[in-house]
Amino acid sequence: MSVNVPADAVRRAAMPVLVALSVTHFLNDMIQSLIPAVYPIIKDAYALDFGQIGIITLTFQISASLLQPLVGLYTDRHPLPYSMVAGMGFTLVGLIGLAYAGSYPLLLVAAACVGIGSSIFHPEATRMARKASGGRHGFAQGLFQVGGQTGGAIGPLLAAFIIVPNGQSSLAWFSVAALMAMPLIAWTASHRALAVPAAHKAHAHEAPRPDAPTGWRVAFPLTILILLLLSKTAYTASFTSFYTFYLIEKFDLSVQTSQMMLFLFLVSAAAGVVFGGMLGDRIGRNKIIWFSILGALPFSLLLPHVGLVWTGILTVIINLIMSSAFAAILVYAIELMPHRIGLIGGFFYGLVFGLGGLAAAALGVFADSHGIDAVYHVCAYLPAFGLLAWFLPSLRGARVS
Repeated sequence: MSVNVPADAVRRAAMPVLVALSVTHFLNDMIQSLIPAVYPIIKDAYALDFGQIGIITLTFQISASLLQPLVGLYTDRHPLPYSMVAGMGFTLVGLIGLAYAGSYPLLLVAAACVGIGSSIFHPEATRMARKASGGRHGFAQGLFQVGGQTGGAIGPLLAAFIIVPNGQSSLAWFSVAALMAMPLIAWTASHRALAVPAAHKAHAHEAPRPDAPTGWRVAFPLTILILLLLSKTAYTASFTSFYTFYLIEKFDLSVQTSQMMLFLFLVSAAAGVVFGGMLGDRIGRNKIIWFSILGALPFSLLLPHVGLVWTGILTVIINLIMSSAFAAILVYAIELMPHRIGLIGGFFYGLVFGLGGLAAAALGVFADSHGIDAVYHVCAYLPAFGLLAWFLPSLRGARVS
């Protein structure tokens, strides 16, 4: 009997698990996206400056980043799929806290709770998506990512049409999303057996191998991947935290219109992650990583010098290109350390949150001293880091037939 038959059976059994993981990722990241989406509201309500706005992002993203590698390392050895339910519980508490916080310190505590929930969710979900891939690692991570990217993109729309008209307390209405996610996560955890045992042989090569990269052969490409992720995350942070303020100041837009523009930027990532993941399976991760960072440079350099219409067009193009990077970077890193899926997932998701938080805080201080427009003039050069992808070695198995 052909080996393709059991492989196809594994993929059919795993698809419901992948879809469920993508949906829970959508709900998780939708809730997270409400934090920057309400910045224009709380900036006025609490008389905050851009530096304090950046600190909120830093608090959320640092709390998300510090725990994720530890969670991933533990779940590699002791899988805890139901722990994601507990993570969603932290997110629920943080969401309600954001809705009713009476002071700036309470806002920070609530943001930290949402970050802790994310730190529990992502490593285990990444490991489950890898095990349920049926060998199509880029596709699986792309499908998982598209849920998160779509959820992150919808936050500004929800803010524009629900939170802005109804105020900060309306954040509590979205606790329904967290309550919906909990039983779906439990179902996913209970059905992971459909994918994991059936695909065990397909992933047997992911145990440590004598010929697997070790030492400097792992550290060097990981360092390059981190620098590439730094450039991508810092550029994205300039949009998630400050794009609405940029549009309001430069083009005199309303809060609702600026949120719509932010939605267009973020939703373009949903297509980019699937494209990057699937194409990486066919042509190799290196080429996708190279294109997805450096390819945005001409458009990012042009962005600060155009009018409103072209600003919208260019931001969509930029994020469409750059969003294709993460799935390829994550799969490349996992192929460097295939026996540490949870650790790599936790580390790289944590790195995204941590670097994004640091970038947001730094850019907030920079915006206070130099103006919001200057942020996009400086960040325009960040995609040039994509030149570092030239130094990434080709990995055997990076191309999947």
